[in-house]
Amino acid sequence: MSIANSTEIICFVVLGTIVVLGSLGVVLLENIVYSAFLLGGVFMAVAGLYLLLNASFVAAAQVLVYVGAVNVLILFAIMLVNKRETLKPIKGLRFRKILSGGICAGLLALLIRVDITTPWSITKSISIGEQATERIGEHLFTDYLLPFELASVLLLMAMIGAIVLARRDVLTTDIGTGDSVNQGLIEKSSTPLLIDKPSPD
Repeated sequence: MSIANSTEIICFVVLGTIVVLGSLGVVLLENIVYSAFLLGGVFMAVAGLYLLLNASFVAAAQVLVYVGAVNVLILFAIMLVNKRETLKPIKGLRFRKILSGGICAGLLALLIRVDITTPWSITKSISIGEQATERIGEHLFTDYLLPFELASVLLLMAMIGAIVLARRDVLTTDIGTGDSVNQGLIEKSSTPLLIDKPSPD
């Protein structure tokens, strides 16, 4: 085994471990902010796996779209609408955990069986190099134009929804007085805060 092959295997093992452990942290951690940051790490590790497959454009798109847009949008939404609330006890929570764990274990067993029983073959095709970017661009703006535009509209709707929810939460109470406020109160004139108060004699 050459140095290049051993280095590739080591990188694959490290990136695969990061993906698995990060994914477990995303679904198991109680703090949603930590889960969002771990999700960004998982996306970066997946981009590294794409680099190992000589798919540089897909790796760059993974970083730009998922890390730079989707993950940032998730953090943006969390920071806007994150509220500390007391969680009410859920009835039958243990049964739900057992049921969901069984379903996930069944799916994992199915994937392992497919991985073992499938006769994988290594293709000896030559990489097309820089032409891959051109072909992906052609397919993206011709055959897959509708899903591409729908994804952008979906992200825009999610961002607008987060802003609306955060704005509604802010306008429920006034920070200074504690009174309930609404949009009409915001539009009314208020006393400036920088006016000097008369000193008591």
